[in-house]
Amino acid sequence: MVTSEFHSIERTALDDGLVARALKAIEAVLGIAAALVLAVLLLMVLVTVCLRYFFSAGFIGAEDLGIWLHVGLIALGAPLSLNSALAMRLDVFVKMLPEGLQKVTRIGADVFTVLSALILSVGGSEIMTMLGGVSPTLGVPEWIRFGFLGAGGALILIVLLLQRIAEGKILPVLISLAVGVALYAGIPHVSLDLDWPPSVFLGLIAAVGLVLAAPLPHAFLAAAYVVIAFGSSLPEPAIVSATVTGVSKFLLLAIPFFLLAGGLLTASGVANQLVRFAAAMVGHRRAGLAQTTLLTSVLFSGASGSSVANAAFGASTFQPELVKHGYRPAQAAAIIASTSVLDNVIPPSIAFLILATATNLSVGSLLVGGFFAGSLMAICLAVAIHLTVSEQVPMPRANAKQRWQSAVQAIPAFGLGIIVVVGIRIGIVTTTEAAALAAFYTLLLGIGARLGILSLYAAFRQAAVEAAAIGLLIGTAGPFAFLLAVDDVSGLISHLTTVLGGSALAVILLSNVILLVVGLVLDIGAAILLFGPILLPAAVAAGIDPIQFGVIIVVNLMIHGLTPPLGMLIFVVSGVTRIPASELFRAVVPYLLALLVSLAILCAWAIIFS
Repeated sequence: MVTSEFHSIERTALDDGLVARALKAIEAVLGIAAALVLAVLLLMVLVTVCLRYFFSAGFIGAEDLGIWLHVGLIALGAPLSLNSALAMRLDVFVKMLPEGLQKVTRIGADVFTVLSALILSVGGSEIMTMLGGVSPTLGVPEWIRFGFLGAGGALILIVLLLQRIAEGKILPVLISLAVGVALYAGIPHVSLDLDWPPSVFLGLIAAVGLVLAAPLPHAFLAAAYVVIAFGSSLPEPAIVSATVTGVSKFLLLAIPFFLLAGGLLTASGVANQLVRFAAAMVGHRRAGLAQTTLLTSVLFSGASGSSVANAAFGASTFQPELVKHGYRPAQAAAIIASTSVLDNVIPPSIAFLILATATNLSVGSLLVGGFFAGSLMAICLAVAIHLTVSEQVPMPRANAKQRWQSAVQAIPAFGLGIIVVVGIRIGIVTTTEAAALAAFYTLLLGIGARLGILSLYAAFRQAAVEAAAIGLLIGTAGPFAFLLAVDDVSGLISHLTTVLGGSALAVILLSNVILLVVGLVLDIGAAILLFGPILLPAAVAAGIDPIQFGVIIVVNLMIHGLTPPLGMLIFVVSGVTRIPASELFRAVVPYLLALLVSLAILCAWAIIFS
């Protein structure tokens, strides 16, 4: 009997080991493939720029090829983000539950993932059989582009199953699979005739997914499918089509390039040169190290375009030094999180790229507006830091020679911001081309710093996976945005502003309240995609400059990176520093108030000059 049990345990361990190795092999292949696709994308855009400017030529289909490869990148990278912070899981509520209930919620969260994977894979297959025609520029069948995301759905399901089996959660994942398949098969045969519009039920179902800690894109996609039972006008193939269409924009290629530039900047050590320059400029002042953290965030903002990247970099670089200089650990981490807000406001900003995609506003004008807004936010944070910090160990004052040396050493990092902002604003290059040039520039810096092949691969892989997670979110928000438009939510907002007087003040107040509520539970990218197109028409009708209003939207939502329950920046810093998020939410209050003051000033400016 004992021998039999021993052999059973031994076989189970062996099976789990085989599954773990299979999972590792699949993730390695997907990582290599995603990194290669990103490298090909970068090379293609760079060749296009060179052909145009040096030979006044180009090649037909470059833009379409870039879009198709981007869809393929999302399909390859999305499965790799299932268990990481990139999955955008809101697990605050789940962590409050007893362990037994947490197990149930994990099953529920996986149901959303299973359902989403089935929608992408089966729905993508249906489109492939229905869709005819050939791409006029590439000369290949159009169904291939939709097939990429269908294959991505199958990969998500395979990786999920292998992950859970490797974790020893065989029964829970089988339950999730059974429930997901049952829902997928049963929903088309259910018809519920209720008075509320489908978009309301979509929001409620997506909210259930968020509470269960399902990945945000999966919550959106599964909810869009379930509301078919509530009278949605989007059948399954249309849901997948809307998802693919949402990411089929050449402008979105700038996102992986900016992420790659930020990763290479950090890996090459150039980011540390920014730190030394900032310390030489302000380190000797009161709260000098905290002000150095702030100035580094301002400088690094022009490099990475990602607040999450900035928060992770600041938490690993500054947290130990701040504590050594007498800062309380929670206060030090709160300063790092609050200064990281600037990174998606000061250009280049991924948030502004997403907003431009959703609303067709000028990227260059948004980036200029972001520069002024970010400067104002930085000033307000500097004042808050000055008033709340009294460090015990001051930093030595740098002399003129040291400042000059640090400035010269930081010139390579400054060059990156010049390439991006000046290139886009003057119109020398498009946003995507500027991002590609920025990535190539940092690649040269990395090679100059003698980064090895493995380090370069790691940077490309990380950027590809991060871009895939963001891209999937953008795509899956498409069906939600479509139903909001069908149900005329924009008209409802306009009606509310009319009831309130229709003035610029009324629109600003109502918009900020809506964004306040939305930002508490939605990722900034999703909130911009869903509510940017809804709120902007009301603002324009009230005479508010659309660029100023777009900046207000981004600033408002970025501040929510510090607010519970989602507080993405708080959780990133908490994960790096191991300080409980609850402590950080309390410690960040003074800096949160400072950022709200900057938002109020921006709103007042927009109202006065409307």
